Amino acid sequence: MGARLKQKAAVPPRERILQAARELFYRDGINAASVDAIAAAAGTNKMTLYRHFASKDELVAAYLEALAAESEALWEEAKDRYPGDADAQLRYLLKRISQFADECTGRGCALANAAVELSGRAHPARRVIEASKTRNRERLAKLCREAGYVHPERLADELFLMVEGARVSLQSVGREGPGSRLFAVAEQLLRGNPKRRHA
Repeated sequence: MGARLKQKAAVPPRERILQAARELFYRDGINAASVDAIAAAAGTNKMTLYRHFASKDELVAAYLEALAAESEALWEEAKDRYPGDADAQLRYLLKRISQFADECTGRGCALANAAVELSGRAHPARRVIEASKTRNRERLAKLCREAGYVHPERLADELFLMVEGARVSLQSVGREGPGSRLFAVAEQLLRGNPKRRHA
């Protein structure tokens, strides 16, 4: 057995399945990636896959939960780097988010892609997507309030829409499109929003 195969075999099956699903769902789309293809890419079989995930829908939900958890880590990273400075946290987050074009293959936001593909409201992954996006929007509003902006809810909505639009535009107009200017446009928006005057 080659070194690469040994290394892969050392990873627990559940983790291999999730990693394979992540790659195939993001690259090809959720509906296009079959259970057979995921099992093969994970170096296992359908029986093992269904032992860990009762259905493809459950696997999709687990894949998106893992992505949402990575998003959570970014918020914590901003807080740790700039404790007590909401404005610096906000700018750090926007800077990091604006680098998504360099860090992905051009398919944009995986959660937004999934929301488009999974039109059924009862799909378990829909709850994961909606909860993650809602939480991110609420956190933006909280940071805007703590940073002292006069209209924090409106500013949070504008930033949220800007981020979502930039990620989606990556698929339609590519890395050199308007999404590449996300941080510069967000900075301009922040500078143009008034802050409360301290007594």
